[in-house]
Amino acid sequence: MVMTLLEWTGERIIPKLLKPTNGMLLEHIARYYFATPYIKGRVLDIACGTGYGCHMVAKDRKRELTELIAVDIDDDTIFYANREYHHQKITYQKADALDPALPEKLGLFDTILSFETIEHVADDLLFMDNLYRMLKPGGTLVLSSPFGRGRGKETSEPFHVHQLTPQEFEELFVRFSQVEIYYQRGPTFEKPRDGVRYFIGVAVCTK
Repeated sequence: MVMTLLEWTGERIIPKLLKPTNGMLLEHIARYYFATPYIKGRVLDIACGTGYGCHMVAKDRKRELTELIAVDIDDDTIFYANREYHHQKITYQKADALDPALPEKLGLFDTILSFETIEHVADDLLFMDNLYRMLKPGGTLVLSSPFGRGRGKETSEPFHVHQLTPQEFEELFVRFSQVEIYYQRGPTFEKPRDGVRYFIGVAVCTK
């Protein structure tokens, strides 16, 4: 069963199959903890994976949260999330992040989470347009992505289409009224410091 789950999840995290000290697990969990203060109203987690993060924020922000829509493109992943991380305020459903009709299908949100997703899609600008259209005025987007050689360039990661440069990453958010860029190092987040090389960017954007 373990091999089967690993095969269909690719990079998706399954906490039950990993040691609590696993570095990738700690990084992924940290992103949801980082985003928790921004969770309110109607929330979208796009490419939610196995659902552990949705469940975390739903429990922690149950008073501020009215509804959490969690979408992923993989049927087995959605099935697993429904089985293992059910919550009365979470709806797991299949959806394609690059579907131009996605905003009409899902509606508007107060908060959108997108962690380690944009590097997996062929058209990152269409993806960003969908997110922008689904975010309410004054709403918050929290998005993370690893850095790499740039748009359209090969990456050593087998599941990544490409990895943006830090400059390309920042340029994704030009339409937003307010943008704060953070950098993740392991489970911690910080503003840039001279002489430090960062591998993961996290943007907090207000429409």
